[in-house]
Amino acid sequence: MMSGDTIVALSSGAPPSGVAVIRLSGPQTGPLLQAVAGALPEPRKLTLRAIGQESLLDRGLVAWFPAPHSFTGEDCAELQVHGSPAGVRAILKLLVSKGARLAEAGEFTRRAFENGKLDLVEIEGLGDLLEAETENQRRQALARFEGGLSQRIDAWRDQLLDLRAEIEARLDFSDEGDVDEALPESFGQSIAALRADIGNALASIEHGRIVREGIRVALAGPPNAGKSSLLNALAKSDIAIVTDEAGTTRDVREVPLDIGGQLYVLLDLAGLRDTESKAEAEGVRRARRAIEQADIVLWLAAPDVVSDEPTSQSPTHIRVGTKLDLGVVAGVDIAVSAQSGLGLDTLLQRIEAIGSSLSSGEPALLSRERDRLALEAATGALDAAGLQLAVPELAAESLRIASQALERLVGRLDAERVLDRLFASFCIGK
Repeated sequence: MMSGDTIVALSSGAPPSGVAVIRLSGPQTGPLLQAVAGALPEPRKLTLRAIGQESLLDRGLVAWFPAPHSFTGEDCAELQVHGSPAGVRAILKLLVSKGARLAEAGEFTRRAFENGKLDLVEIEGLGDLLEAETENQRRQALARFEGGLSQRIDAWRDQLLDLRAEIEARLDFSDEGDVDEALPESFGQSIAALRADIGNALASIEHGRIVREGIRVALAGPPNAGKSSLLNALAKSDIAIVTDEAGTTRDVREVPLDIGGQLYVLLDLAGLRDTESKAEAEGVRRARRAIEQADIVLWLAAPDVVSDEPTSQSPTHIRVGTKLDLGVVAGVDIAVSAQSGLGLDTLLQRIEAIGSSLSSGEPALLSRERDRLALEAATGALDAAGLQLAVPELAAESLRIASQALERLVGRLDAERVLDRLFASFCIGK
C-alpha cells in the first residue's frame, strides 16, 4: 500500500445491481472528479452529473468529501451510478487511466486508521458490523464501531496517566520543596478501583464472544441416536447425510442457525462409542472435545439404541429423546420426532431460554482474544503496582506497562503487528 496514491474501488455489491457506488480517496481525488464529472459539487451534497467528459459513460449522483471531513481523512468522492458490469468497468478504467490506482483489500479503512479517524477497536467493530448476520451481532458490532469501547479505554488511560504523573513527580522532583515524598493514602485505593473496573469489563468477554461467534450447541449421543436427522430438522435442510449405518458422521459439522436474533451454531458430532476404526476414533475424540467446549449440549437417546453415556446435571445440558414415532425414552427432558416435527418447537424454546441467559443484557464491547490478552496484561500490571508502592520506581514501571497494554489495544503502540491481518479480511472498496 502507498498512502500517497489516489485509490479507487467499487464499494457496493458486485454488479449487476440497481446502483453501484465507486469510491475515491487520495490527494488527486478532486482533479480526478473534475476530469470525469465536471466542476466539484458542493461538499457532502449529492449532485446529478454526467460521468465521462470526452464520452458519456453514465449519468449518476456525485458526492465530494474534502479532507479532513471524510471517512479516510483524505479528499474523498463517491459516484453513485447504474450497476451495469460494463458501465462500472468503463468508469474504473477511465479513473485509472487518469492516475488513480485500484485499491487493495481494506485500504480505505487502513487510511482512516493512519489518519486518526478510527482506532483499531473501532475498525474491528466495523469488520464485525460488515459480517453481522443476526440482530445481536449487529448491535454489539455497532456499539464497538461507534466508539463505546474506545471511550472506556480512554477513561482508563486518563486514570493511569494521573496515577503515573503522581508517582513520577515524586521520583523526578523529590528534592523540590513543593513535592511531597510520600504518596497520598488514597493512591493504592485508586489503583485498586481502576483494577476492579477493568476486571469487571474483562469478565464480560465471554458474553461478547458468545454474541460474536454464536452459542455452540453440541448434538451428542451414541451412533444412530438421530443426531444428523435432528440437525436437518432444526436447520430445515438436508445438510447432513442420514443412514441406518452406524458411524456415518466422522467429523464435526457446524451449521449456523438464527433463533430470535441470536446466532446458534449446531454441532453434528460423531457417535460416542469405542471403535477399532482409526478414522471413527478420531471423530469420537473430536466429538468429546466439542462437547467440552460447547455452551449447550443436547444428549440424544433413542428407543432403538442402547446408550451408557452418563447424564450431566448441568443446566445447559438437555436430555433429548429422539425417534418419538418409535416410542418414548424414559428419563428425558424433551421427546422429539425429526420425521414428524413433533416436539421440535419445544426443544427450540428450551435452547433459546438457555441461550438468552448466556447472551442477555446490553451489547458487550469486549469479544475478541486480543481484548482479553490486553486487559489481562493491564490488570496484571496493576496488581503488581499495588504491591510495589513501597518501591515507587517499580510501581511506576508497572503502571507504564499497564498503559502500554491499553495503547496496544487501540493501536497506538505496536499496531503494525496486527494491521496486515486485520485489513486483509476487509473487502475491496472498504
